[in-house]
Amino acid sequence: QEPLVESGGGLVQPGGSLTLSCAVAGGVFSINAMGWYRQAPGKQRELVASVTRDGNSNYADSVKGRFTIPTYNLIPRERTVTLAMNNLRSEDTAVYYCHAAWLEADGSIRYEYWGQGTLVTVSS
Repeated sequence: QEPLVESGGGLVQPGGSLTLSCAVAGGVFSINAMGWYRQAPGKQRELVASVTRDGNSNYADSVKGRFTIPTYNLIPRERTVTLAMNNLRSEDTAVYYCHAAWLEADGSIRYEYWGQGTLVTVSS
């Protein structure tokens, strides 16, 4: 069983909206950080948005004001995290990956999980 399972990807026109969802499997150990990364063709994987149990959130500059990830206390029992994407642009086209981790106090990752990815294509 995959630890993280994404859904909600697809084709959308520029200016449109899409919401991604990530379900955490039962075999995942305790986590205190969740988020989304993406990888466009020919580019490195990059952070899109993340939240931590202590209340920190982080967004890539390119998506601020357009993408929203719930605050940690709104993630249902740490089992599902969403990414609401509005005003999508062609440059948002990428495979989006769900990420979950246990972060140490210094921010280092003790362990982490990745989903298999879901493709988002923004095109007219």
